[in-house]
Amino acid sequence: MQTLDQYNFAGKRAVVRVDFNVPLDKSFAITDDTRIRSATPTIKKILADGGSVVLLSHLGRPKGGPEDKYSLRHIVARLGQEYGQEVQFADDVLKAQEQAKALQPGQILLVENVRFYGEEEKGDAAFAEKLAPLGDVYVNDAFGAAHRKHASTAVMASHFAPKDRVAGYLLQSELDNAKKVLEHAERPFTAIMGGAKISDKIMLIEKLLDKVDNLLIGGGMAYTFAKAQGGHIGSSLLEADKMDLALSLIEKAKAKGVNLVLPTDSLIADKFANDAQTKVASNSEIPDGWMGLDLGPESSKAFAEVVRQSKTILWNGPMGVFEMSSFAKGTEAVAQAIADATEAGAFSLIGGGDSAAAVNQMGFTDKVSYISTGGGALLEYMEGKELPGVAALEGR
Repeated sequence: MQTLDQYNFAGKRAVVRVDFNVPLDKSFAITDDTRIRSATPTIKKILADGGSVVLLSHLGRPKGGPEDKYSLRHIVARLGQEYGQEVQFADDVLKAQEQAKALQPGQILLVENVRFYGEEEKGDAAFAEKLAPLGDVYVNDAFGAAHRKHASTAVMASHFAPKDRVAGYLLQSELDNAKKVLEHAERPFTAIMGGAKISDKIMLIEKLLDKVDNLLIGGGMAYTFAKAQGGHIGSSLLEADKMDLALSLIEKAKAKGVNLVLPTDSLIADKFANDAQTKVASNSEIPDGWMGLDLGPESSKAFAEVVRQSKTILWNGPMGVFEMSSFAKGTEAVAQAIADATEAGAFSLIGGGDSAAAVNQMGFTDKVSYISTGGGALLEYMEGKELPGVAALEGR
């Protein structure tokens, strides 16, 4: 796969697939610009070489055509600020060719949301062919969408010669950091899995059982394990059809010599609200009408101790409902332990999605080794699946 540093963009017009799917508030202000900032080194390298840039992205999930709330025009001013220059805007991806061809070296054009056309998500070949003339070199820097076989993320690459398909800096660093964890982990290697459902993470958990020394399981999925082992979990989250699977994972961990750590206590609540009544209970003795919404103090301490002794750490999924301040302590304890281990020389990879949001929200952004921008893409890559956006750059 050709990297950005191997390519000279002088006199070239690069069509760059970025992931500017940023959250906007009701007045269309960007509430988290991480994805915009992550793509900046790629764009600046192209401009510094003497190239011009056409930016392609999606935003949200528009239904059947243009919707103002999903228009990329809302981010034009922020991009101008980021790059220190005017960013032109084309309001229709299929009518942007002339504007793109008129670009002078050093200029930038942002094109309207590719998902305003249903053909994008279908990976439509004819639509991809219409997009290709926007540039004479194709750069993919949208790791967050690399697991989608959409027209702009994978299919249009085939309209460029192999020498004119390039991986952006962000895509390259995402792959390099994932490989570092999967293939070159220094031991002890600890994976922390959280979030609501075992079913969302089962393939990754099974893959990790062959690689890790410690597997810590928190979040909503931990209650399915507790119930499967005969515990009483009140009205906590439960995947009843996954209890046998939970027991089989416990057995597999034993057979492979993996230290599987499950929570022993929880902070429980009488309703799903920040102002709920709370108390600490054993994970196997949660009263009826109460639900576990965070790690308890005993579990937080046990998880943190394992993490601090680790040399490689992968974290995917929060330990509780961290969006509510009353139930953020467990997630914060794990984040703090990861920061401590990183400071002591460990390599820590935060796996996108809610984990990345938690790390950013709690102020640990600069205290971990790498925060992935692609939750789903990272999961699929780590599960061993082929990412269509990467395969297309490699000519597959």
